[in-house]
Amino acid sequence: MSHEKQFYINGQWVEPKGDRTVDVINPATEEVVATIALGNEEDVNIAVAAARKAFDTYSQTSREERIALLERILEIYQRRSEEFAQAISLEMGAPAKLSKYAQAPSGTGHFAAALKALKEFEFEERIGNTLVVKEPVGVCGLITPWNWPINQLACKIAPALATGCTMVLKPSEVAPLSALLLAEVLDEAGVPAGVFNLVNGDGPTVGSTMSAHPDIDMMSFTGSTGAGRQVMKNGAETIKRVALELGGKSANILLDDANFEKTVAHGVMSCMNNSGQSCNAPTRLLVPNSRMDEVAAIAKAVAAKVKAGAPDAPDTTIGPVVSKAQWSKIQDLIAKGIEEGANLVVGGTGRPEGLDKGYYVQPTIFSHVTTDMTIAREEIFGPVLSIIGYENEEDAIRIANDTRYGLSGYVSSAELDRARNVARQIRTGMVHLNGAPLDNNAPFGGYKESGNGREWGHYGFEDFLEVKSIFGYYAEK
Repeated sequence: MSHEKQFYINGQWVEPKGDRTVDVINPATEEVVATIALGNEEDVNIAVAAARKAFDTYSQTSREERIALLERILEIYQRRSEEFAQAISLEMGAPAKLSKYAQAPSGTGHFAAALKALKEFEFEERIGNTLVVKEPVGVCGLITPWNWPINQLACKIAPALATGCTMVLKPSEVAPLSALLLAEVLDEAGVPAGVFNLVNGDGPTVGSTMSAHPDIDMMSFTGSTGAGRQVMKNGAETIKRVALELGGKSANILLDDANFEKTVAHGVMSCMNNSGQSCNAPTRLLVPNSRMDEVAAIAKAVAAKVKAGAPDAPDTTIGPVVSKAQWSKIQDLIAKGIEEGANLVVGGTGRPEGLDKGYYVQPTIFSHVTTDMTIAREEIFGPVLSIIGYENEEDAIRIANDTRYGLSGYVSSAELDRARNVARQIRTGMVHLNGAPLDNNAPFGGYKESGNGREWGHYGFEDFLEVKSIFGYYAEK
């Protein structure tokens, strides 16, 4: 890759206007693997101007033209999939298998889902004599995180392109390499100049400039709840649309008739996957009080099989967390759990045995966690599971909803109707029944402080569209 110190603006790789840079650190080795340029307000203004100019023509392209564009992007992306996998492992420490079989393919999944939705989406509707038209919202500011870098890039860029919007992207400065690769793919696919623009930078400079910019019509942000709150505040001055996908503290309810050996194992591995760095991870395992010790024993045995190690090692289950700052935050929260009296089943503070370098966290499980403990309430964003007891089904639902977050939830029961009934009472944007996987064609997003709006599939189009009523359109001439 040769564009680390450049931005992609108006169809060209250009030099930044400032001279600030930041090192990209491989979290497995703590070594510098790249140095990227950091943009400033002038860079953002140039990118926004390019996107504004391009919107006049790109917003008028036909469905067929945008279908052809997405098809070209998919073909080139798939050809370079191995490069994406390598970049993701390098920038955020994902194990090679996870990068190859989950992280990198997530881009393919979202571009394919957007393509499918575009072919079927109804952009016009007749209501009496009125024509209701869904039109592109305009210039979009996109800010993406480091934990599933390509996943979040694709589920914003694909619907923006599909609906006729133009955009300015600020990927995470912590894990920017896969975003630069994607810019190369979009360039090769022939995305018209100015439709897609990339400016690397930090949140306080580039992110704040974007979210407050009068010529950006909507912001789509994925990241922490605190940062999302700031994006919304910045956007309020210009009354721009703000779509947010934020943090989570998802409950995983095991009803008393579930297969505990199977469901506890699935819950532990789902929590540990990606080193716990998933906003929808099932980090609160809710089980009957009478079976707490049984569940803790099963969870401990499963955690023993979770191997933290180098991303390229064949027996690695989880890699490091993304940065020293994240590692330190997780260590503090694990220590807080011990201090507040939770039972440490396995793991704890410090690196796993045998690892003296890299931001590795011990797979950690607490049992007998109470709902007032910090580890039951705060998003830890590491491989840390809290097991919480409940008295009955109603109590489990109450505990699941006793959180400021509302992103996802999980329910397991031998009786599907029973699981369905519980799912309907959980105040979250998503619920998984009996281990059901995500679906790229179904909406992804949350309630409460987990955000607003929805991504993925045809639901992901809505935030990128304005609705216009043309009254009398069908009136007799």
